[in-house]
Amino acid sequence: MRYEFDAKVWAASGGAGAWFFVTLPADAAMGLRALCGRRTGFGSIRVQAEAGPVRWNTSVFPDSRSGSFLLPLKADVRRRAGLTAGDHARFTVEIEA
Repeated sequence: MRYEFDAKVWAASGGAGAWFFVTLPADAAMGLRALCGRRTGFGSIRVQAEAGPVRWNTSVFPDSRSGSFLLPLKADVRRRAGLTAGDHARFTVEIEA
């Protein structure tokens, strides 16, 4: 299962050590839930992600506020992709069915 989408990078409050995320669109969240069901422990789902030419392995996490999943963007990924909070970019998340 592969989802491609445009999203805005945002930073969780926390000062200089803030975490950066992208919120997956509703259709991607529904598809991930349908495919993975309850087999994901506390709700995280392992994915391969892409931001431009940068590809990495990570997990997406359920977010009760948005009702979707969050894709975390580590500092190394943001640096290599040239992303910061407020940027809009094209992302891909993929899991093996």
